[in-house]
Amino acid sequence: MELNLNNTLIIYNSEIEGSDIVAKMLAERFSNAVVSTLDNMPEQAGFVIVVGGDGTLLKCARKYSLKDIPIFGFNMGRLGFLAQAMPDEIDYVVKRIKDGDFRIEKRIMLKCPTTGAVALNDMVIRGATFSRTSTLNLYINNIKLCSYLADGLIISTPTGSTAYALSAGGPIISPNIECFVVVPICPHTLNARPIVIPSNEYIKITTLDAPKDFQITADGQDARIIKNEICVEKNDKYAKLLLLNNKGNHFYDVLREKLHWGMAPNK
Repeated sequence: MELNLNNTLIIYNSEIEGSDIVAKMLAERFSNAVVSTLDNMPEQAGFVIVVGGDGTLLKCARKYSLKDIPIFGFNMGRLGFLAQAMPDEIDYVVKRIKDGDFRIEKRIMLKCPTTGAVALNDMVIRGATFSRTSTLNLYINNIKLCSYLADGLIISTPTGSTAYALSAGGPIISPNIECFVVVPICPHTLNARPIVIPSNEYIKITTLDAPKDFQITADGQDARIIKNEICVEKNDKYAKLLLLNNKGNHFYDVLREKLHWGMAPNK
């Protein structure tokens, strides 16, 4: 895939120290590059470089997936599971991109038809009364599967399976698989387990609790209140992540290096 590098957009998170400096250094290496902050993202671009952490990249992914615009992340945060490069790799990364030594990975996303919210990682559903557990009825294709007495539910994509869903006991899923995983948060029963379903399934959640209000949060950033029921399904658009070839950034490389997957404890 060819990129329009003459229309490169560089977005940085102004709340992260040093991200503006990295953005300026990147702009010097691309002709006609535009630099903008996370709070003032332009609508159009040929290619987007994100400078921040994974949260910065998630916000950009939600916006630019609508336009099928590829994005690449420089990590200025902590883990950097999605934002793959470090600031000291600028020259290396720019050369690889200009040489076309990369691939574009399409990542499945979620959407809530009621609110129009989309998510690359996950959608988290809780009852309106956060101080207590909720009874959440889970329907798949309008067939009732179960009722969870829990603090909430996580509906995760494979990309988000290494995020909140993992900490709640969900499985790690390769991003090449098109599916979703539903993970209860602190369920009050021993037989409540995560369930993996195909991405073309339609998810609905209701409750008998009063009030019948939910909060649904997309990628931990976009929170909305919904009454009566919540529906979640596959988004029509995919996020497009640019990944460099042969940089140890395959999904399994990242699992090993950043999550220390399967590593024996130090003696």
